[in-house]
Amino acid sequence: MLTKAEDSRILSLFSNEKTKEEGYKLLVEKYKTDIYYAVRRVVVSHEDANDVSQNVLIKIWRHLNQFRGDSSLRTWILRICMNESLTFIDRRKKLLNLYDDDYATYTLKTAAEERYISSDKIERLLQEAIIRLPEKQRIVFTLRYYDEMPYEEMSKMLDTSVGALKASYHFAMKKVEEFLSKH
Repeated sequence: MLTKAEDSRILSLFSNEKTKEEGYKLLVEKYKTDIYYAVRRVVVSHEDANDVSQNVLIKIWRHLNQFRGDSSLRTWILRICMNESLTFIDRRKKLLNLYDDDYATYTLKTAAEERYISSDKIERLLQEAIIRLPEKQRIVFTLRYYDEMPYEEMSKMLDTSVGALKASYHFAMKKVEEFLSKH
């Protein structure tokens, strides 16, 4: 996890034309794993996660000088990850002419083919339950469950009220529990 001092150093280096690339390299080095897994939990496929992660890194390069500091740098980056992931999913749905339920089935089939879902039965079922969640619930669930992100930070990232996020997480958790109890 980056400290504020490390974030400040990255931002300072990036803001100077002579050290911009050095700052960016430090950012990528520190955040590349967070970026990949944040994207992967939403788009599921390894190949798609790599593609979307590249788009995220390009957006960061283009817009880091516009970072205002209203949230942590990590929160700002994760917001870009979520936006790019949702944009990717919307494009993929349109391209394949699929609706939410059909897209969940498509995603599960793709995940099974690339062995994304763990061979451990409980982990496999959990992953399947998460994949079946609507995208926004999946994002809230994964940010809270895997990243243990506080609702206040999520609220800044997703530009949604804390109450709405708590409700979304509650509904997602109920759906996951229901799925697991049936299987």
